Amino acid sequence: KVKAAAQIMERLYNVFTHNGCSLAEINPLVTTPEGRVLALDAKIIIDDNALFRHPELAQLRDFDEEDPAEIEASKHDLNYVQLDGDIGCLVNGAGLAMATMDIIKQAGGAPANFLDVGGGANKDQVKKAFKLLLANPEVKALFINIFGGILRCDVLAQGIVDAVKEVDVKIPIVVRLEGTNVEIGREILKNSGLKITAAADMGDGAKKVIEAAGLKK
Repeated sequence: KVKAAAQIMERLYNVFTHNGCSLAEINPLVTTPEGRVLALDAKIIIDDNALFRHPELAQLRDFDEEDPAEIEASKHDLNYVQLDGDIGCLVNGAGLAMATMDIIKQAGGAPANFLDVGGGANKDQVKKAFKLLLANPEVKALFINIFGGILRCDVLAQGIVDAVKEVDVKIPIVVRLEGTNVEIGREILKNSGLKITAAADMGDGAKKVIEAAGLKK
């Protein structure tokens, strides 16, 4: 049994490394009364960033099994996952996005999505991300939380202004900006003539977006 299990683990490892997986899992792995070791079920997730090396795997993608909004986001290099809440989130960086969702929950709200625009997003990507959030009818307010490093705050601010002017926005927007060119970004938002609420920090932003959405208990 030990030898058979070891062979399965070795093959699983080879599948993981040779195919650019982010996950390769066997569950359950069982032994039979006859002493055989069997993999009854398995799950494999291929890292999107590795697919260019495996066109044969990319051809197997079944778009019917995916959320249309997530498919659209992937076309623009946006990391988007739709959730069941009503506070739309636009954030740069996966860690900050997770922290933003947590602080919204702690403040009494519920995030409508995970959306990471990445560190090098341009104005067009920001506009697309904005439109993606507004396409969800459950979203009652937007919280944009940006720490500008590679993604400069002025670029993000201009993207917000352009998106709001192109889309018929009827819900409140709360923005927290910090980082590179933050003062320029704040001036762009302030002088835009749009109804955008500024937040001093993440906690302040979460509180304001929940109040703006009319969700405060």
